[in-house]
Amino acid sequence: MARPFDAGAALAGSGRHSAGLPTLAVRNPQGVFSEIIAQLDVPLAAPSANRSGSVSPTTAAAVAESLQDRVTLVLDGGPCSVGVESAIVKVEGDKVFLLRPGGLPRADIERVTGRKLQKPDAQAAVQAPGMLKSHYAPEAAVRLEVTELHRGEALLAFGAQRAKGYENAVALLNLSPAGNMEEAASNLFSYLHALDRPDIAAIAVEPIPYTGLGEAINDRLQRAAAPRAQNCPAG
Repeated sequence: MARPFDAGAALAGSGRHSAGLPTLAVRNPQGVFSEIIAQLDVPLAAPSANRSGSVSPTTAAAVAESLQDRVTLVLDGGPCSVGVESAIVKVEGDKVFLLRPGGLPRADIERVTGRKLQKPDAQAAVQAPGMLKSHYAPEAAVRLEVTELHRGEALLAFGAQRAKGYENAVALLNLSPAGNMEEAASNLFSYLHALDRPDIAAIAVEPIPYTGLGEAINDRLQRAAAPRAQNCPAG
């Protein structure tokens, strides 16, 4: 059995593992990393396996391409099954805040907590990685809620209906032809990465509903489309 985790002691150090914030997020991983932690028998503090602010990798190959010689080993546990990062929840008294929508939909979290999730104050300081206005961004510009394609754009499609002029897209990938949110979330970052090419002026994204995982998908796309920010905490 793993040893008890003293979050206070973890925060008493330099803050390197808390993105410079006074709080600590704890997750319970699944798959190969849960087996590794069980063997270590200690909590593991680590950042995300991506360069801050850029498109999140969902395969070992994408991690290696992003980090290159910054790491000496990449462990391949297979592609991410969900595709978007975990949800980050903050409990404050009897209130529960959704700091970052993620792979666990809002309705599922509310069912477990018995509380309606609240939004953090938009004017408040960043409370967790992934809350910066610009994040998860490719080099190419991103244009959202597209109903008509512009010259030189690639199209990130969703569902069965196409934006006007789709046949002129430099490249086209469909997050989910069937309109399945789980499939769309799984494909999101790998498709953004695939469309982030020097010959593509911008990535145009068709509208995606906000239901279920659609909240997390739209959150990532809005941050990818926002003006670029520098010196982002890893997330």
